[in-house]
Amino acid sequence: MTDECIAIKYEYIRKDQTSMLMPTLDKLDAQPTGREKSTGSAGNSFGVNATASSKGSSGGGEDISAGHKYTAYMPTERHASQYNMNHKNRGLALIFNHENFDIPSLKSRQGTNVDCENLGAALKKLHFQVNTYKDCKLREILKHVDHAASQDHTDNDCIVVAILSHGEHGYLYAKDVQYKLDTIWHYFSAHTCPTLAGKPKLFFIQACQGDHFDPGVLMRRTETDGETSMSYKIPVHADFLIAYSTIPGFYSWRNTTNGSWFMQSLVEELNANGKKHDILTLLTFVNQRVAIDFESCVPDCPIMHQQKQIPCVTSMLTRILRFTDKPSNGV
Repeated sequence: MTDECIAIKYEYIRKDQTSMLMPTLDKLDAQPTGREKSTGSAGNSFGVNATASSKGSSGGGEDISAGHKYTAYMPTERHASQYNMNHKNRGLALIFNHENFDIPSLKSRQGTNVDCENLGAALKKLHFQVNTYKDCKLREILKHVDHAASQDHTDNDCIVVAILSHGEHGYLYAKDVQYKLDTIWHYFSAHTCPTLAGKPKLFFIQACQGDHFDPGVLMRRTETDGETSMSYKIPVHADFLIAYSTIPGFYSWRNTTNGSWFMQSLVEELNANGKKHDILTLLTFVNQRVAIDFESCVPDCPIMHQQKQIPCVTSMLTRILRFTDKPSNGV
């Protein structure tokens, strides 16, 4: 981002078989190329000790939960094609909205309040309990996330976390420092938040992931144009979905009046088809809206003029997710 970046080292401490995150802050020289060195071991950025080993499937009817380190209530049938969205409540939606920063190199994010208000309204229509937090420092973010993860989600369908902020090369910005997203979603993994085990955990990230621009390509027409529910194990990081506003390394566009391209498209799609299509179909059409309907208009700056953007979805979902309607007495 310019003169100086703040990076975070993560120390995981085992306490009562729960992995707790303790951030320590170190100032590092800026890395304009975004080639930050990884502080974690290969293939395990969450600091989770995988001590249990699998010695075969449970297809023979054995009780694999006996003596297993982590157990959780099964919210749906083992081979169900769709998530159980018939709990009493839809669940929590946390929106972290960042407009102003303590870091001098970061400009105010004009238009983000429109995104926050519109996204909150769309999620409320889908029966979420929406909590918004403005310009939080990292420790405040972790406090709110920890509080949400420590609640009993037994009667909830799922959880949503939205982060609207600056970002670059794998990092997001709190008001005071930068951090990696796994700092947040680690709290909701199946072994740290067992009442959300087997339930969807959705993250919507509106932030740059770099400083590259996408000029797009001009397209022209061509001339030819049923089992029983026995116990079973799931990965602790299953059932997550992360939707980024742009692909790694690229700029994410925001209109100072109407809000960001990604959030505008996400809100429109949730409002129009939120109870009709499954989440991956919804996000496919969000990608379509952003890719086709938007183009930057900065004629005074040729390098930023007529640029395009494409969101990026990472899914670890194991079933189809639809926001089916709730009874009138629901949340």
